Amino acid sequence: MFQALPKTIAFEEFLNWKPDGGCYELHNGVIVEMQPVGDREEINGFLAGEITLEFKRLKLPYLIPKQALVKIPDKESGYSPDVIVINQKNLSSEPMWKKSSTVTQAASVPLVIEVVSTNWRDDYASKLVDYETFGVPEYWIVDYLALGGRRYIGNPKQPTISISYLVDGEYQVNLFRDNDQIVSPTFPQLNLTAEQIFQAGRLENEL
Repeated sequence: MFQALPKTIAFEEFLNWKPDGGCYELHNGVIVEMQPVGDREEINGFLAGEITLEFKRLKLPYLIPKQALVKIPDKESGYSPDVIVINQKNLSSEPMWKKSSTVTQAASVPLVIEVVSTNWRDDYASKLVDYETFGVPEYWIVDYLALGGRRYIGNPKQPTISISYLVDGEYQVNLFRDNDQIVSPTFPQLNLTAEQIFQAGRLENEL
């Protein structure tokens, strides 16, 4: 049984409480348990594999950890992205990395990917603003079930990948659907279409 905690807690308290098993985030002081779903996990694994191949090909000092937290500045919030690319060269400057796998500096995080589930508002609204504030250069929202609001993915709704990238400190957004070639500022030669990514969550059903 977990120790009872106040309704809202500080990030440091969250780190001390956080158990080894399971995946938890802190949203404005409130603990949120992230539940893995099969299709999402398949897409996560596919993207992690494809991006790993690309940064190894480019001989970049990157890694994709199984779990890592992004501590949002000036807020009691910390997120565990579905896929997070870490710049190993900056980890020596990260005060919380060795003890808690937590990054606090934008230079450590070239790319973050969130795969949408029922809490789509977090991905499109609060997390987008927080990653922008943090300074994550590139943020993907993979909405393979077209769950997001029409103001984000259009009408009629269809599976969409939103790629936000920083320009003068603000996110600009491009949308990718169907056989659109993904355009990644971090990995400009990444050879993927939106449909290939969506298909990664459907392979089991077609076997």
